[in-house]
Amino acid sequence: MRSLRKAGARTFVAGIVALTAVGLLAGCTDNGGDSENVVDQGTTSDENQASGDTVTIGFSGPAADHGWLGAINSGAQAAADSFDDVELKIAEGTNDASAQIAAVETFINDKVDAIVLLPTDGAALTEVAIKAMQAGIPVINVDREFSSPFAARSTILGDNYGMGVSAGTYICEQLGDKPDAIVAEIAGIDSLPLTQDRSKGFADALDDCGLEVSARVAADFTVQGGEAAASQLLSANPHIDAIWNHDDDQGVGVLAAIDAAGRNEFFMMGGAGSKNAMDAIKADDSVLKATVIYPSTQAADGIALARLIAQSKTLSDIVTPSVPNRIVLDAPVVTKENVDQYYDLAFES
Repeated sequence: MRSLRKAGARTFVAGIVALTAVGLLAGCTDNGGDSENVVDQGTTSDENQASGDTVTIGFSGPAADHGWLGAINSGAQAAADSFDDVELKIAEGTNDASAQIAAVETFINDKVDAIVLLPTDGAALTEVAIKAMQAGIPVINVDREFSSPFAARSTILGDNYGMGVSAGTYICEQLGDKPDAIVAEIAGIDSLPLTQDRSKGFADALDDCGLEVSARVAADFTVQGGEAAASQLLSANPHIDAIWNHDDDQGVGVLAAIDAAGRNEFFMMGGAGSKNAMDAIKADDSVLKATVIYPSTQAADGIALARLIAQSKTLSDIVTPSVPNRIVLDAPVVTKENVDQYYDLAFES
């Protein structure tokens, strides 16, 4: 994968330059040989872990209508419970943007110290998030981005484009010597930017090894939607070499449709990282051979960042004394060979 390898090389070189710069900043010495820190690194790990002033954090997310969102919610609560100086107020999950706006309005009126928000629709929640920021309440945007940079103090995301790249790269590794291979894609909700980013990354990675998406359908991140979409795909394509299904929750339905059709001439990879997917990968007794992690820990990370920001602390493992404005998490591929490494991060579908 030529362009991807070049990009990786550029990233490696940039990393070396950055590490050299950090070394120069942190390791300057005077004529007497005494080490002197040029950069104030903010709060230390010990200071961050130590109990501080109690902060109240409001959390709102969509309705937990599938396993990944359920794990998002439980992760936020678990993160708050791990700090004795955090009080978490959770709004009822909803897929109604108006109801979620009302929940954020309540947080503003209650004068919480920070808000962690996974919006049901990023654009629709942007205005109320800006209102919170203008009221002096830092907003941590999770997973689905707002449409304005003024709506959040910090944004933490899974790497949707990177998921597609990871999936396409894995399929290229398996089928790169078969230029006529039929590669199929079962997407999530097509209207969401995250789905569009996943599909673009997938197409870009396949193109790098001379493959393309030959057949594509969209589902809705549900078991029923996955089964219906997969049935449609299989009926329209008598032969397939590989399938990427964007979401392991809808993958339960996808696998049911595959079993019902009696098809096994292809291999499949999933997305997100559910326990049932990892169990199937480990057992190696189905067409599902891999999945791409999309972290369900994003809201938990958001709670941790909200606490640091509300307590005027910094991210201790970086030199710059701050909390980054944007954090994008990794999208590794899970296979039979490394499934045990990622199993503890899996969620129940």
